[in-house]
Amino acid sequence: MIENLPTYISLAFGLTTVATLLLFIWTIRNSNSELTRKKAMPIFIGLTIWLTIQAVLTLKNIYNSDANTFPPKIILIGILPTILTIILLFVTSKGRQFIDSLPLKNLTYLNIVRIPVEIILFWLFLNKAIPELMTFEGRNFDILAGISAPIIAYFGLTKTKLSRQTILLWNFICLGLLVNIVVNALFSAPSPIQKFAFDQPNIAILNFPFSWLPTFIVPIVLFGHLTSIRQLIK
Repeated sequence: MIENLPTYISLAFGLTTVATLLLFIWTIRNSNSELTRKKAMPIFIGLTIWLTIQAVLTLKNIYNSDANTFPPKIILIGILPTILTIILLFVTSKGRQFIDSLPLKNLTYLNIVRIPVEIILFWLFLNKAIPELMTFEGRNFDILAGISAPIIAYFGLTKTKLSRQTILLWNFICLGLLVNIVVNALFSAPSPIQKFAFDQPNIAILNFPFSWLPTFIVPIVLFGHLTSIRQLIK
C-alpha cells in the first residue's frame, strides 16, 4: 500500500470498483436472454474471486517487487488474462451470443464509473502517486466519456433522438480516450518499458487497491465498448 496516502482515496476507489462490478452485473441481469440472465450470479462470483486474487497479489507486493522484470508482472498476471478472456468471448459462438444479448443502454451507462476514477486519479497526482499526465490536467480526457455517457444513453437509447451512427462514433471516440490513458499509464509505471514521468512515476497501479484499475475496471469498460461497437455495426 502507498504510505501516507489519505484513507478516503483508497476507500473511494474501492467503492468505485464495487460500483463497476454491480453495474456490470446489472447489465447482465437486464439482458433480453434468460440464458444470459442466469449467468449473472456465476459471473459475479467469478469476478469477485478475480478481484480477491488481484488484491492478494498486490498486498503481497508481487507487482511492486523487481520493477526490472520483463514483461511487467502486472501485465502478465493481471492484464493479459482479462484481454484473453475478452478475445475468447468474441471468437466463440457462445461468447458472441452472450455479448450480443447485453443491453446497449446499460453498457453505455456503465461508463459513468469513469467520472469517479478520474477524480481519484487527480487525488493520486496531488499525493505524488501518479504523474500529472494521467489526469485531466495532463493528457487524460477520459472524464469526458463518463460525463457524456448518461446523455448518450438517455437521448440516444431511451428517447432515440440520436442516430446509431452517432452512438457508434461516440463509442469509438471513448474507446480512443481509454486507449490513450492506458498507454500513458503503462509507459509511466516503473518497469523496463517506462517512457514517461521519471520524476513522478505511476506507482499507484502497483499498489492496493489501485491495481484493480488496470486489472478490472479498464477491462470491463473496454469490453463494454467493444460489445457496443459490435452490436451497433451489426
